[in-house]
Amino acid sequence: MRLEKAGLKAIQYSCKNFHYSKSVPVNPFAFSVFNNKNEWCGCILYSLGANPSLAKPYGLVNGSAIELTRMALNGKQESTSKSLSLSLKLLNKYLPLVKLVVSFADQNQNHYGTIYQATNWYFTGIGKSTPEYFVKGKWVHQRQYGSLGYSIKNNTINKTHKTRIGLNKYRYIYTLDKSLIPLCKSLSKPYPKKETQAIEA
Repeated sequence: MRLEKAGLKAIQYSCKNFHYSKSVPVNPFAFSVFNNKNEWCGCILYSLGANPSLAKPYGLVNGSAIELTRMALNGKQESTSKSLSLSLKLLNKYLPLVKLVVSFADQNQNHYGTIYQATNWYFTGIGKSTPEYFVKGKWVHQRQYGSLGYSIKNNTINKTHKTRIGLNKYRYIYTLDKSLIPLCKSLSKPYPKKETQAIEA
C-alpha cells in the first residue's frame, strides 16, 4: 500500500463517488491511496474544517490544527486503518506546522469512531451539531450551504430548503507533536461503543 499527494480531479471523484456526503470540503489537502496491486482506492482528505476556531480549544494558533474531513475510499484498500496511519505520517512531511488533527464520527450515519479507535486517537467527547440544509436532494452543512450562494448572515436562506439540527458528533483528536500528549491525555475519555447513547459534552 502506498499514498501520494492527490490532485483536484482525484479529490472530486472520490468525494462524489465514495463518500456519503457527495461533497468536497473547502480547500482540501488530500492523499491518494493505492493498494498493493497499484489500484487507486480513493482519497483521504484534510482541511481547516467548518469551525474557524478549530485550534483554539487546544491553545494552538490557527493553521496548527486541521480536520480529517473525508475518508473517501472505494474498499479496494487492504487496510483502512493502515491507510489512515500512513496519511498521518505524511502530514509531517507536507504540512510540518500542523500539530493536531481533529475529526468527528457522524451519528447520523451510525458512525461512532471505529477507525479512530483502531489508530489510537483520543476521544474527547461529543461536539455540538450545526444546522444542515436540504439542497438538491442532500443535506449540506452550513459552510457548504454558503458556498452554494446562500448567506446565513445576510438572511438569504432559501425558505423552500428544509433545515435540521443533526445528531451530535463524536469528537476525536490525534497529535503530531509529542509535547501535546499530556494535553490530549487530560482531555481523553473512554471510547464510546455502538450502543452508547450520546450525551452532549
